[in-house]
Amino acid sequence: MITKTPHVNLSRRERQIMDAIYQLGRATAVEVMERLPDPPGYSAVRAMLRLLEEKGHLEHEQDGPRYIYKPTLAHDKAQRSALKHLVETFFEGSTEQAVAALLDLSRTKLSEDELDRLSQLITQAKKEGR
Repeated sequence: MITKTPHVNLSRRERQIMDAIYQLGRATAVEVMERLPDPPGYSAVRAMLRLLEEKGHLEHEQDGPRYIYKPTLAHDKAQRSALKHLVETFFEGSTEQAVAALLDLSRTKLSEDELDRLSQLITQAKKEGR
């Protein structure tokens, strides 16, 4: 079954690989290995890349003897999809609960500018009737 929902039902190592590829935009197996904590061997990374491709998360193009992998879903769409899954899974679909939890985590880290921007986003959402 091919899925277009990134980071959902992936193992820890598969998520690390996807994170590396999203950070790089596109990458070879060696470039992915360089970004992994305690990386497995080259053959294991290639096998995981192939599996992620079979699952529909990656595609590749050939550059001489190398495969260059890239995500099948744009980074911004992947972010929205992962966030939607997180909200549905841990916050019963409540955006309010998710934002409250994020604000609680970030309470001492948010600058005045960030708080002002959040306030503007809430005001804009009210105007748009969301």
